[in-house]
Amino acid sequence: MPNVLSSVALTFLTAAMTCVSAQVPTSAVAPTTLSAGVAAFNMAWAGTPDDFKRHLEVCASPAVNWCDTRARIVRGATAATPEETVRATQCQEAVLKGAGGPAASSLIAPCNAYRSGDAPVPGQPRLDPNVTRTPAAYQEKLDKLRETVEGIIERDGARVIAFQEVRSTAVIKIVLGKFAEKFDVCDAKHTAFQTLAFAWDKSLTSKPGQCVAEAALAIKDPPNDPAAFRRVRPGLALTLNVNDQPVTFMNIHLKASCASVNNSNERFPGRLLTDANEACEVLNRQIPILENWIESVWAKTPRLILLGDFNRRIDDELAMAPKPNEVRADGTDPASPNKVGPDGKVSTRYLWQEISDGSPNLHQVPLSTTDGGCAGFTGLDHIVISDALKVLNPGVISSRKVAVAAVPSQKIETSDHCPRIATLKF
Repeated sequence: MPNVLSSVALTFLTAAMTCVSAQVPTSAVAPTTLSAGVAAFNMAWAGTPDDFKRHLEVCASPAVNWCDTRARIVRGATAATPEETVRATQCQEAVLKGAGGPAASSLIAPCNAYRSGDAPVPGQPRLDPNVTRTPAAYQEKLDKLRETVEGIIERDGARVIAFQEVRSTAVIKIVLGKFAEKFDVCDAKHTAFQTLAFAWDKSLTSKPGQCVAEAALAIKDPPNDPAAFRRVRPGLALTLNVNDQPVTFMNIHLKASCASVNNSNERFPGRLLTDANEACEVLNRQIPILENWIESVWAKTPRLILLGDFNRRIDDELAMAPKPNEVRADGTDPASPNKVGPDGKVSTRYLWQEISDGSPNLHQVPLSTTDGGCAGFTGLDHIVISDALKVLNPGVISSRKVAVAAVPSQKIETSDHCPRIATLKF
């Protein structure tokens, strides 16, 4: 008899537990997450050996002789001298003729693109470009880029890498080295040498990656010059199915030389995006295009990562915390539609508060550590995530900058940027 009672009790208890379990909503069950490293890396005019060969054919020619097409402005001055303007114009004409016209010249790295890895010695003459900028020196740069990329994959777990300042997917396959077969790649087709590319671990996504370029970001530079033929970089979006959910990575490289809102350096003073400065005017024109692109992608894929070379210290803008009516010169709410003038400009003063206006709400991944020996630009490369990913990554998320591989007396530096990487949960 006791055994029968025990059996009945057990049956009743099992049924009760089954009933309770059936009433627990599936949303209350914590979803499993997957962690992966995400990195941004500006590789400083990286192309194939054949791309560099073409660069040498034009720049080392007697007619060009490594001249600089930009008029130099001496420290303390606001404009170039007439003589310097004439020199730069003559250089530009020589480059165009040597390259075969404006379109062809845009696909060649400028003659001053590849800097020596050695710091210049004050008072000493500049190094002879014909000695320092050679195919062997360029191959060394590529070797060190490959070593750097292999390192962030093998050591730091990078499974999605957003590249800036690259010529094409051909060079991405080179720098992936021993991981070239494990990664897929794509790039943004562009009319100029500098474009964007992605590389991603094939095993990370359950569906083939989808890459879509945002050509509208590639506005003419300078915009006020009717004879201008060069354009800044486009954008590139990559959508992967990570942990059975779509995630879109948005790779950007915005206009340079309007980097800081509060810098006290006289050569690179702090500027609002509405300042009367040529570089800021170009970046200003990119703002409405970037914001519309972010919002359209976010509407389809709430799990969003914006990363790359912003060429703007959005961390400083975040710390300044301007009031909503201060973000735009006209005082309108940054969450409201932005009025674009006939010249393409907007009244936006601060980039960060404009793009993170609640629709969507974005979160910067702060920089926590920087490798020793990581020189070059600071505050320009960023990783930003949307609310949907922040929920999966609560608390403080860290990112680090990894020093590029290099050797003493390297004739062409590996890069003037360091890769920035964060490990995120999906």
